[in-house]
Amino acid sequence: MLELRRATVVAADGARLEVDVEGDRAAAWADVGLVGPCEVGDEVVVNVQARRLALGSGGFDVVHCNLTRGVGPAAAPAAGGAEPHVMKLNYTSLQHAVHPVEQAEALDLPLRTPVAVLALHGHLEPLAWAFARAAPGARLGYVQAAGGALPGALSETVRALRADGVLAGHVTAGPAYGGADGEAITTAGALYDGRRWDAIVAGPGPGILGSGSALGHGGLAALDTAHAALALGAPTLLVARMSEADPRERHRGLSHHTRTVRDLLLAPVAVPEPAGDELDDYPWPTRSMGRDDPLFFRAAAAAGRALAGMMRAE
Repeated sequence: MLELRRATVVAADGARLEVDVEGDRAAAWADVGLVGPCEVGDEVVVNVQARRLALGSGGFDVVHCNLTRGVGPAAAPAAGGAEPHVMKLNYTSLQHAVHPVEQAEALDLPLRTPVAVLALHGHLEPLAWAFARAAPGARLGYVQAAGGALPGALSETVRALRADGVLAGHVTAGPAYGGADGEAITTAGALYDGRRWDAIVAGPGPGILGSGSALGHGGLAALDTAHAALALGAPTLLVARMSEADPRERHRGLSHHTRTVRDLLLAPVAVPEPAGDELDDYPWPTRSMGRDDPLFFRAAAAAGRALAGMMRAE
């Protein structure tokens, strides 16, 4: 069940908030696209369950509604004034209408835009950086699919890469919502819409769900994404999850996440391996889950290079 509590906003920086919940101060996050902006003094309702469970990167309160300012902004009308009729977060209290990118047009297949499939959001930054270095001026779009956090606005990485011009666009697909440049009903629809870019990287948002089992983790969504890309005829590669610092044996070297997806795919795809020089001049720390883990980033950068090469081959 939802664990909803009344709270008061005591500090606000865009979507990042601090709230007072029954005398306790806590970090909170508000999806402005759904609940509207929150300001100091606003009375809100927050879901406190993630904080109570002490979850990792998602262990903060989430604003369910703003009692002071009411509902979020109305959806913008489409061209010609047509109202949106496709819903996301269907049959929940946060269901909302979107304008999907899918159009009633005949398919022009095969899709020749190459696709790199992520299993982890943490691979997006090094992959996009390496792609930009290998293919200056090329347009790389990001399709955010299922597997991690659903809200598109939650990723600070996407926001920064778009601001720097490294990402040319961001579309959310399936249950994911809030893409800065469009909403898609399905991952296949988002990939097909991505033919306006030179290459596509597709994978989950931050906060991937995981367990120790072979099939019980958000990274398995890469299987569906890769199959969608292959079905459309797109040149497809799988980004390897690799680690030299993770204490869990199943993630050392080539992670069982990648091995499972690779082994279950109905058709083979490339899985680029790092050569060792992928991070020359890399401008950001190579830390993953609080550990310095260069191999994790080199694997993603190798995929960015390979994606650029696939684009040139086309």
